[in-house]
Amino acid sequence: MSQALTLARPYARAAFSIAKDEGNFAAWSSALGFAAQVAADPRVAALLLNPELADADAVALLSPDGAGESFGRFLGLLAENRRLPQLPEIAGLYEELRAEAERVVKAKVTSAAALPAGELDTIRAALKKRFGREVEVETAVDASLIGGAVIDAGDVVIDGSLKGKLERLQTALAN
Repeated sequence: MSQALTLARPYARAAFSIAKDEGNFAAWSSALGFAAQVAADPRVAALLLNPELADADAVALLSPDGAGESFGRFLGLLAENRRLPQLPEIAGLYEELRAEAERVVKAKVTSAAALPAGELDTIRAALKKRFGREVEVETAVDASLIGGAVIDAGDVVIDGSLKGKLERLQTALAN
């Protein structure tokens, strides 16, 4: 995985630089997301490794409708350097660069049951205060948490779930 990220990093930076120059972060996010999703499909991934696949055909397969000319050239460069299989990693690194540039923290809130909008707003406000940035919240439900929630915001994980508290209590009692 780390080798794939190492190979993807310069391409993600290049894509970010082009998007920044064009002032079009959202379009590049969308196009890279589409291409990464297609490239991650096992059937397409096998096709991309086929040396008989022409670069132009690979670019056409991975380009979403309405993608700009610069995105097509970017995919062409990836095809030429046999880096199309790294598109999922490139897209992920691009999104990290974009979030940093736009001063946005992406947080995933996993709770035992669906949270009301008011609670999500409270969590969003608390995270905004903690990080000093705008916060984009994604939600998920995991009934195995029993109660409470787990918040994953980049390098910070806050486990306020009942399951997590029980596990910590079990560990403390075992010692």
